[in-house]
Amino acid sequence: MNGVIEGFLAIGVIIAVGYAAGRAGVLGPSATQVLSRTAFFIASPALLFVTLAQADVGAVFSEDLIVTGVTSSLACLLYVPIGLLRRRPGGEVTIGAMASGYVNAGNLGLPIATYVLGDAAEMAPVLLFQLAVLTPFFTTLLDVLSERADGGRPSLVRTLTAPVRNPIAVATAAGLIVSSTGWEPPAPIMQPIELLANAAVPAMLLAFGITLHRAAWPGRDKETLPLLTTVVVLKNFVHPALAWLAGLVLGLDGHSLLAVVVCAALPTAQNVFGYAVRFDQGVTLGRDAALTTTVLSMPVMFAVVALLS
Repeated sequence: MNGVIEGFLAIGVIIAVGYAAGRAGVLGPSATQVLSRTAFFIASPALLFVTLAQADVGAVFSEDLIVTGVTSSLACLLYVPIGLLRRRPGGEVTIGAMASGYVNAGNLGLPIATYVLGDAAEMAPVLLFQLAVLTPFFTTLLDVLSERADGGRPSLVRTLTAPVRNPIAVATAAGLIVSSTGWEPPAPIMQPIELLANAAVPAMLLAFGITLHRAAWPGRDKETLPLLTTVVVLKNFVHPALAWLAGLVLGLDGHSLLAVVVCAALPTAQNVFGYAVRFDQGVTLGRDAALTTTVLSMPVMFAVVALLS
């Protein structure tokens, strides 16, 4: 249980620092946008490259990866008809779908995997699927939808080449190439990239904390309340339940079953909020989803550990 508490404490402290900075105004009125853009264009690509370049891609292809891929995709897809029925903009529907299945596997998942599951490598299938599949897909889609929301009509060529212009997708591809070829970049190349990578999570958490200053309580907006409720139900309850069922179907039990369900029970990643700010799509939903699912995920994970350990 200590891993759950330590993981939540770590992100809570940094968010609180961001809140204090926003309240004091020490970073100026554009701090959220600057931090989010820094994370998106510089620090997050560096983090993705470092993480994937150092990963043993072959070692994570297992039943855990199948459970992660299937259940995360289902959780994301289940949100889409709700967003469309509510006649929400495409960008906001994308953020809601991402928030429903994209978990906080990094700054929260890794310490929980270390202390609760006994090995940080248990988070590897989740990280690989999210970094190599979900992140490039959703950020590319948001790029196209945000341009259309601004009145632009991107050409077919521009739409098809969106992944090439997406720093997240480019960094993901580069990291996978390095990992699959076995090439080890020399230290003078990796050290500055690793320094930039270390700024990704703090930048996103600080930006998230700053937005909480003077922000309305989650759910106060009656227009987005049904959408937020849908995300919370999918992320905190449906996603772990899907992982449990998928694990049973694949014959997982004991520690293996516990691992996939705990990973699915993680809350919405702050990355979702960062991407919402970067593309100016569904910002309120992204912020409220990250905050609400994080608060609710703690008792859910305690229950999962108690029932399956």
